[in-house]
Amino acid sequence: MKPVRLAILGLGTVGGGVLQLLQENATEIKRRTGREIQITHVGTRRPRPDLNLEGIQQSDNLLEIVRQPDVDIVVELIGGLHPAKDIIIEAIKHGKQVVTANKALLAEHGNELFTLADQHVVQIAYEAAVAGGIPIIKVMREGLAANRINWLAGIINGTGNFILTEMREKGRPFEDVLKEAQELGYAEADPTFDVEGIDAAHKLTLLASIAFGIPLQFDKVYTEGISKITAQDVQYAEELGFRIKHLGIARRAEKGIELRVHPTLIPKEQPLANVNGVQNAIAVNASAVGQTMYYGPGAGGGPTASAAVADIIDLVRDISYTEDGSGTIPQLAFESLKDIPILPRQEITSGYYLRINVEDLTGVLADVTTILSHLGISIDAILQQPRLKNRIPIVIMTDPIVESKMDEAIAKIQALPATHGEVIRIRLESLEH
Repeated sequence: MKPVRLAILGLGTVGGGVLQLLQENATEIKRRTGREIQITHVGTRRPRPDLNLEGIQQSDNLLEIVRQPDVDIVVELIGGLHPAKDIIIEAIKHGKQVVTANKALLAEHGNELFTLADQHVVQIAYEAAVAGGIPIIKVMREGLAANRINWLAGIINGTGNFILTEMREKGRPFEDVLKEAQELGYAEADPTFDVEGIDAAHKLTLLASIAFGIPLQFDKVYTEGISKITAQDVQYAEELGFRIKHLGIARRAEKGIELRVHPTLIPKEQPLANVNGVQNAIAVNASAVGQTMYYGPGAGGGPTASAAVADIIDLVRDISYTEDGSGTIPQLAFESLKDIPILPRQEITSGYYLRINVEDLTGVLADVTTILSHLGISIDAILQQPRLKNRIPIVIMTDPIVESKMDEAIAKIQALPATHGEVIRIRLESLEH
């Protein structure tokens, strides 16, 4: 069989890693696919003397590369929305298979791109877009294919997990740890996507679509970051038997699907509570197998390149499958996606951690508990902490309640004359059902 020909667009950390993996493991990959993979083109704007580019055509005209007849698979690793979207559209229209690590593009424009791919009978493979070296897309599409997914919850941004781990283990403030994360290269100069949950929301959008067979709906993911979490919150959670993790959660509920990214208290004994540093992990609850968890490096050149090459290998097998006349490339069945409503935040039910800073006045705690009681919110635990900066922090854990009720309670508590500043709320998940 003739080689399958490849164009790699973008020779940064991940693109260079893909090229090196394909070259270094060429014999093993050929054994697994039955085909040689030949890199015919790379798209790059800067020289890479550290890479072996002998016999490979180089150009910065990416649109022209994807039109070439000696390209079967386009590997898009330039990132961002533009020109990546136009490049992928052009590749699809020219009948090329596509591999991408571009989570933002797929989360925001994936419905359009996947529909176009279906029309042109090609695939967009994107394992590298979600959890780096963790093959979670393959797990849900193949390993758990016989199951109905009930929920998934994941630490899917290593930067946020590194920050919360350092805050818990060393009692350091958020701003201090964020600065170190930037110095270490874990966080960008503008860390908004990581610390405010946007990166995790992109990934959750993709995971939920696969898990529940729904269209990609990034705009409906409730997203909350970790920048308001203090070292005191981390400490108080620990005293109550919990740890704070920044989770992406997708769950089937009676009236629809919950899609949310936010700081979350989970019991210390839960496996996700013990995933530290820049590592990622995703727990999946499925109808037949129950709860499973997948753990590993969620970002970085090596893990992401590994996921991209795995997608390339799958596509090579599919190309061989169609060329010998035995079938057609399996499509995404986009026409069968279910229009299940995404629940608004106010309709989600969970337990809550509340931190309220108040003046040291008689009757303040009674006022707060009365408000909660009148709204039918049961209290599970109360911690009254030592004075901090002339204020007394009151920490309350509640039983599960619909969020609209908690909104009402917080508004009333913040209106109390003795309350100072914002009431901090963190949602609680047991991850046991």
